[in-house]
Amino acid sequence: MKAHDGMYIDGEWRPATGPDTIDVVNPADEQVIGQVPAGTAADVDTAVRAARAALPAWAATPPAERAARLTALRDALEARKDEIAETVTAELGSPLKLSQTVHAGLPIAVAGGYAELAATYAFEEKVGNSTVHHEPIGVVGAITPWNYPLHQIVAKVGPALAAGCTVVLKPAEDTPLVAQLFAEVVHEAGVPAGVFNLVTGLGPVAGQALAEHPGVDLVSFTGSTAVGRQIAAVAGAAIKKVALELGGKSANVILPSADLAKAVNVGVANVMSNSGQTCSAWTRMLVHRDQYDEAVELATAAAAKYGERIGPVVNAKQQERVRGYIAKGVAEGARLVAGGPESPREQGYFVAPTVFADVTPQMTIAQEEIFGPVLSVLRYEDEEDALRIANGTVYGLAGAVWAGDEAEAVAFARRMDTGQVDINGGRFNPLAPFGGYKQSGVGRELGSHGLAEYLQTKSLQF
Repeated sequence: MKAHDGMYIDGEWRPATGPDTIDVVNPADEQVIGQVPAGTAADVDTAVRAARAALPAWAATPPAERAARLTALRDALEARKDEIAETVTAELGSPLKLSQTVHAGLPIAVAGGYAELAATYAFEEKVGNSTVHHEPIGVVGAITPWNYPLHQIVAKVGPALAAGCTVVLKPAEDTPLVAQLFAEVVHEAGVPAGVFNLVTGLGPVAGQALAEHPGVDLVSFTGSTAVGRQIAAVAGAAIKKVALELGGKSANVILPSADLAKAVNVGVANVMSNSGQTCSAWTRMLVHRDQYDEAVELATAAAAKYGERIGPVVNAKQQERVRGYIAKGVAEGARLVAGGPESPREQGYFVAPTVFADVTPQMTIAQEEIFGPVLSVLRYEDEEDALRIANGTVYGLAGAVWAGDEAEAVAFARRMDTGQVDINGGRFNPLAPFGGYKQSGVGRELGSHGLAEYLQTKSLQF
């Protein structure tokens, strides 16, 4: 795979200040496919200084021109979508079809959405005798994960550029090649030098330096709750704004009136997609006691179909983490009905599609985010019990409700402590706000709510 040996800073590729590099490994065959520089605090400082220097001119650029650059960015992504899909497949291990439809397709849609918003958003409004101005917050430090590597980049860079902010991106060290490709696309789109900057590196070094840098006005982070807590502490010490999209343990609640077979099959597919590496995955399936045995049979059969269809998890550490959770589920008394801790292949970081029955709400696998293809099926007694179980974790990112009557499903969803709920299999909407309650994060991404995170508000009274 193509890899740059420098950082994209101030509109050009520059050598890294340090000699260290990061190997990029294909998780499907464990082969090194490229190397990128391991950025230092000095690299981050150079990038932040470039972003600060570019900020006044970009912030003053008319929204229509910012929209034009985002449209060009969207078109450049479209032109290179096959290369994007191949790159993600190589460094994440995602099946090529998923890479084409989701990992390449979704960022194109999100970029296009922000191009439209940049042109139509009300950056100025009248409120009584005041004029309210929505202004760019400043320099954004964006730290993105590996599970949806390009989507998460565009979900941060898109609204930041639309708002008039400048950006320094530190992508996940497991998937830096698509981030470098994105830097090329930004350059092709004619985004001015310094408006977007890329520093590859390790989280404890480059990520920490970016979060701590006094020249950064907003830190936008997607990743684990543990790391999000650390970033919030660093930002809090400087009274710096954070936007955090963190972990999840989402409930898929199947009410007795639902189409059980459809709800179970879609639920299993949701958990197995992207090898279970989705923060919003419905990893807890809640089924009424009278339908429980049938649901477990359906889930077991559905999971068996994914044995050769899902890719590996991202690296050896993640494989061991997921296998450890499976072993803990067995040790705590859950009944393994599909999959298990044994690796299904001799090579690659694969985990068998796994389903647990007889899971109780207090078990570790029902409380902690596993981030792998593991589903827990829980029984409930009545609707109030289902609600108690659904809301009974520290997370609140997403969820689903199924019922024969849409109004019944909506009424239940309204009582769930979570940021996004799909009703009877509702499609993902890239314009709707995405984010969580409780320890699933702070703020929202996507659409106009995502754009608002990158704006500061000023009122002028007349």
